[in-house]
Amino acid sequence: MRDCFWFAIANEQAAKSSELFLREEPPSAKLETIEVNEMKAEYDLAKMKSRPNPYASKLKKSVTMRLSEDVVQHFKAMAADAGVPYQSLINLYLRDCLAKNRKVEISFPSAA
Repeated sequence: MRDCFWFAIANEQAAKSSELFLREEPPSAKLETIEVNEMKAEYDLAKMKSRPNPYASKLKKSVTMRLSEDVVQHFKAMAADAGVPYQSLINLYLRDCLAKNRKVEISFPSAA
């Protein structure tokens, strides 16, 4: 039995009929063995120098908000359709509002 095999589709017609042909692996595709050093059992972290996190300014801030149930359900349904978490979708929506410089217009009915 041969050491290495790989499957390839012979031509376009074989691809359409899903026929796979077994061929000998070309010499260029053989994997080389890479030597890996073993990890130390312990590392002295006191000798390490600390540095600021360059991504700290880009991290998200956790906030507590009270949203109407219908608003949450609307975003959850949209998020399910898009395949993303609903909180991320709300964040994307708010970011879009910032990018387009949208302003909220609030008006209260006058008491007559």
